[in-house]
Amino acid sequence: MGSGQVTDSSAPFDFQGKHVTVAGLGVSGVPAAKVLHGLGARVTVVNDGDDERARTQAAELETLGVTVRLGDGSTLPEGTELIVTAPGWKPDKPLFTAAHEAGVPVWGDVELAWRLRGRDGRKAAPWLAVTGTNGKTTTVRMLASILKAAGLRTAAVGNIGVSLLDAVTGDEEYDVLAVELSSYQLHWAPSLRAHSAAVLNLAPDHLDWHGSMEAYAADKGRIYEGNRVACVYNVADKATEDLVREADVEEGCRAVGFTLGSPAPSQLGVVEGLLVDRAFVEDRQKNAQELAEVSDVDPPAPHNIANALAAAALARSFGVPAAAVRDGLRAFTPDAHRIAHVADVDGVAYVDDSKATNTHAAEASLAAYESIVWIAGGLAKGATFDELVAGAAKRLRGAVLIGADRALIREALARHAPEVPVVDLDRTDTGAMLRAVQEAQRLARPGDTVLLAPACASMDMFTNYNKRGDAFAQAVRELGA
Repeated sequence: MGSGQVTDSSAPFDFQGKHVTVAGLGVSGVPAAKVLHGLGARVTVVNDGDDERARTQAAELETLGVTVRLGDGSTLPEGTELIVTAPGWKPDKPLFTAAHEAGVPVWGDVELAWRLRGRDGRKAAPWLAVTGTNGKTTTVRMLASILKAAGLRTAAVGNIGVSLLDAVTGDEEYDVLAVELSSYQLHWAPSLRAHSAAVLNLAPDHLDWHGSMEAYAADKGRIYEGNRVACVYNVADKATEDLVREADVEEGCRAVGFTLGSPAPSQLGVVEGLLVDRAFVEDRQKNAQELAEVSDVDPPAPHNIANALAAAALARSFGVPAAAVRDGLRAFTPDAHRIAHVADVDGVAYVDDSKATNTHAAEASLAAYESIVWIAGGLAKGATFDELVAGAAKRLRGAVLIGADRALIREALARHAPEVPVVDLDRTDTGAMLRAVQEAQRLARPGDTVLLAPACASMDMFTNYNKRGDAFAQAVRELGA
């Protein structure tokens, strides 16, 4: 499913008078269309949908002189010389097949941003890039906090916060950018060359889009291509190290691992409650640099410590001093619904990890606590739960199941944790979460943690994972009222 993509990022692309088709409205398509129009391109936007939101966006663009074609995202507009696509559009769409046959290159908004950096004569800020199945947003925000603590002008951008296009074309100048990239974005960014990059972990996700685990991993691995200083990988996840081995990097670029254990040379790790660096120090065989205490990481759950080590590795690759790593981690505040402590009620902790929308994220969350009443369920997205349940069985005091695909989790519990009491809630109304929390309270004992880590998407019952987490927090507050 090739796309005729251009890979020579050193060659400037003159947009003046070029016919550029933008595939998809929305958070990336509208800014891309505006930027391209401002560069003198003749822009046509194509969009599958023709709903009220799309029509509102189309009307805004049409006032600028952009052509918008709603309800048909499959036909290649005549004369198209370049396509800039929203990252979520699948590579096998007829539009891209037609582009490939016509020799028309396809870029994503990340590729466009990469091509535009430094275009106005300003110094192009280097990119420190992060991808992975889970933990991307937290790691990038930690990284930005560390860079700011070092006195650097920076922002968390990409699949988070500030749009990359805004960052590279706006008025504000940056010393370095902390960039979150999804597998979708990486697929459409063939000429991206980061200063340094990290793949945090790899687990099956979005396979309906990529077609296979191999294709998904290959797109994640694109983040290492052309790295200049460091390819940061997870020692506990061999697949990430394999991607480093396969990458074509600049001469002198190093592989740097992070581990929750004691680090070997060229690794960052944990020693006696300290985060330490044996990668960016003189005489790595003999020396290590203390960066921070584990208690400086909020929350100090294992997967979050791993996120902090990855962020620290990228910051250190950019020459950030150890004190700034400590100060940046101390200043970092986690986003809502990411292993967030809501309250203690009658000696039981209630924790909201509604962001754990797949099994890999839920596994990390469950590993953070010793005795758990687990609230789980929702839309499984094709996932299976045997491995997750088998690994967590000894930690489970009980389970409360909600959502459309809860039977899949119930069956896995029956196979791998038959002694664990299970409450199966067959309701999807607005009061379901309160009932789930009440049932979890009934199962819990002082010292336990009631953990919302659904391992599933939320859209069967809630607008998004934020609303699901809000419902959980409200239910907990009602318990303590």
